[in-house]
Amino acid sequence: MVGAERQRLSECTRPSDIFDCAAVVRRGGVIIFPTDTVYGIGCDPFNKLAVKRIFEIKNRERNKPLPVLAATVDRVGKIARMDTVARTLARRYWPGRLTIVCPLQDRRISSLVSANSGKIAVRIPGNKCTLKLLKECTYLTGTSANISGEDSMRDIWQIISSRLEGIDRVLSGGSLTDSMESTVIDVCNQMHPIILRRGAVASDEIFETLRREGLIDKAF
Repeated sequence: MVGAERQRLSECTRPSDIFDCAAVVRRGGVIIFPTDTVYGIGCDPFNKLAVKRIFEIKNRERNKPLPVLAATVDRVGKIARMDTVARTLARRYWPGRLTIVCPLQDRRISSLVSANSGKIAVRIPGNKCTLKLLKECTYLTGTSANISGEDSMRDIWQIISSRLEGIDRVLSGGSLTDSMESTVIDVCNQMHPIILRRGAVASDEIFETLRREGLIDKAF
């Protein structure tokens, strides 16, 4: 990702660049942006052609769903059915590094995003730049910006020198210091939430939070 792509490099420190990147997303474009974990590649999850491009750019298998980022719980609730367990975890860990898998609420979202599972993975990130971006474009797919099977990237120079092609804009947040990706928990069965990926938020801490609220059995 060199040459012409460098000319599309935008900066989180410039509000006008954030607005421009949001406009690219609204027009159906694909952008790279910083999160509180790794650099992500995103588009409008309602735009089927843009979502398809994400899979092509990453060489990602179609049976792997894409998480979706938003800036507020209200916006998340418009696309995901959030029960008491989901809302409890959202209050405790959002904005932050916990991705929650819930039943899909808005069927207009591209079926590629959910991999036809009827579920959707959602998160409010803690990165201030990303939150400003989401306030302008509402939703973004939030998968890591890398070829599938390769390491996630946390430095803008890794992005610039990567093999990713076909990106419309890159929003630079410099080097990201956190070393762990988000923890992913499936709460579609609220009595038996399942950790799908261990990450920045410890599993034991999550279950203890739910036990304190009386939402799962103490023996779980």
